[in-house]
Amino acid sequence: MCELLGFSSAEPTDISEVLRKFFSHSIKHPHGWGLMFENGSRQVIRDPSAACESPLLEPVLRDLPPQTAALAHIRFATVGSIKEENCHPFTARDRSGREWTLIHNGTIFNGRFTHRYSSVQSGDTDSERFFLHLMDAVNRQLLNGIPTDEERFRLISRVIADNAPRNKLNLMIYDGSLLYVHKNLKNTLSYKKIPGGLLFATVPLDDGQWEDFPLAQVYAFRNGREVMKAEPHSGIFVPALDHITTADAMYI
Repeated sequence: MCELLGFSSAEPTDISEVLRKFFSHSIKHPHGWGLMFENGSRQVIRDPSAACESPLLEPVLRDLPPQTAALAHIRFATVGSIKEENCHPFTARDRSGREWTLIHNGTIFNGRFTHRYSSVQSGDTDSERFFLHLMDAVNRQLLNGIPTDEERFRLISRVIADNAPRNKLNLMIYDGSLLYVHKNLKNTLSYKKIPGGLLFATVPLDDGQWEDFPLAQVYAFRNGREVMKAEPHSGIFVPALDHITTADAMYI
């Protein structure tokens, strides 16, 4: 089981200590780490080593400017080998130039929509295949013109709902304006209100007041506030016994 962290705030905020706490969990998730942040432009750093042992991490956190949005990921490999191409976040620009970044915690057992991307992906994870599928859907939408925030949200919600059945699809997506958040396995994502914004994490990072994130429902946030939510869908993931890892068993 991987762990995710997302951050959204109205004002630039120093989140370096939050990230240090999150990345300290990599002792149990040693197969790579990644971080998306802004520093004049979007920056994505990925490393296939354990974050707690990586020489890259501390210089990045020490020099990290205050952020209004960030994504972080630590990986426990279930699908795909241990290499940089398989580390999250995955990021790409659509045909309009908008940059999309995704982190995923889960497994795609039903690859009906995603298996065809195995021949073109850079790595060999199911998460990257889902991201390529998502980007194709975004680019098809662009054939009808530049979508509004609401149109992008409806598209992302539909893609997630279509792919959720029989798949564990806990994920966060950032498009430069909206942060989309979704989970479909109970007790695997929480959020906490902080001054000016919101923090999302697979596992609560402290003893503060964390709340359970809604199940099987896509939300969008901007500047630390909820701006849109989709109707709940039916694709709640209940793992079969032979698919339950030791980590997953903690959350069922």
